[in-house]
Amino acid sequence: MKALLSKAVGGPETLVLEDVASPVAGPGQAVVSVKAIGVNFPDVLIIEDKYQFKPERPFSPGGEISGIVKSVGEGVTHVKPGDRVLGNTGWGGMAEELALDAARLVKIPDAMSFEDAAAFIMTYGTSWHALKDRAQLKAGQSMLVLGAAGGVGLAAVELGKAIGANVIAAASSQEKVDLCLSRGATSGVVYPKGPFDRESQKALGALFKDATGPNGADVIYDAIGDAYAEPALRSIAWEGKYLVVGFAAGEIPKIPLNLALLKGCEIVGVFWGAWVGKNPKRHQESVAELLQMYADGKIKPHVSETFPLAEAAKAIEHLASRKAMGKVVVTV
Repeated sequence: MKALLSKAVGGPETLVLEDVASPVAGPGQAVVSVKAIGVNFPDVLIIEDKYQFKPERPFSPGGEISGIVKSVGEGVTHVKPGDRVLGNTGWGGMAEELALDAARLVKIPDAMSFEDAAAFIMTYGTSWHALKDRAQLKAGQSMLVLGAAGGVGLAAVELGKAIGANVIAAASSQEKVDLCLSRGATSGVVYPKGPFDRESQKALGALFKDATGPNGADVIYDAIGDAYAEPALRSIAWEGKYLVVGFAAGEIPKIPLNLALLKGCEIVGVFWGAWVGKNPKRHQESVAELLQMYADGKIKPHVSETFPLAEAAKAIEHLASRKAMGKVVVTV
C-alpha cells in the first residue's frame, strides 16, 4: 500500500510517498481502508518536530481519517468489517490503510460523505470542547473568534451560533469574514497581517475593542496567537474567558498577566487531544452531540479544497500558507 512518510525533520517538501507493508489488526485494533484524511495545523507542526507529540520516524502525518473497516482484532465488538467510520488518529492517517485502536473509531451515518467525515472530528471536537466544557458559552453571550475562517475557527463560529451566542468573526480578509457571516457569525472584522510594532499593536487592540463593543467579548477563541493575542485580550469583558486553542500565526505569545488581573478574566487552555484520552466517555457523548447537530443541519464542514494522496504534501503546504478557508481534505 502507499503511505506519505516523514523520514526527516522538515517542511512538506521533505515528505515522500512510498510503498509500505499493509497493517494487521492487533488486539483491540481495527484496520481501516482510508477514503479521506483531514488536514490540520498539527500536520504542519508534527513533521517539523514542533508539536506536543513527536512520533518515531518514519511516520505518516494525518490526524483524522474516514473510511471502511477492513478487519478487526481480538476483543473488538463496537465496529466490524464493512462499517463506515471516522477516527482521530494523532498521526498515521495519510496512507491507504491504517491500523489503530478501535476505540478511536466512530460509525458514521450513510448520509455523511467520507470528505465531511474526514473534516469533522478534530475541528468540531476541539471547538465543542472549547465552547461547552472550557468556556461554558451561553446563549446571548458574545464571542470573538480569531482565525475565524480556519478549520477550528469556522467550527467555533457554527457551534457558537448553534448555542445562541453573538459571534464576532475576526479574519485576515473580507473574503474570509464573508464566509464566516454565511456560516452564522453576527458580525465580522478584518485584521491586518503582521508583523506589528507597539503602535500598530495598539491600533489592533482598538480595532478589536470597536468590534466587541463597550462591554467587550464574554469569550475570546484564539486559534492564532502571536502578536494578535495581547490586543485581543484587551477587548475581553469583565470576568470573560480567553480560550488558548493554537498558534497558527507563528509565535507563542507572552501575555502580561496584569491584564488578567485588571479584567478579572480567565485564560483557559484547550488541549482537546489530551482531554479525549482522559475523558473517553465524555468524548463519546460529545461526538454523539456533534453528529446529531450534523444530522439536524446545524453544522457542516466547509471543505474548500481536496487533494489526492499523491499530492498530500501540497495539501499540507497549502494549509501552512494560511490561504485555506475551512478544511482541506486528502482523498484516497
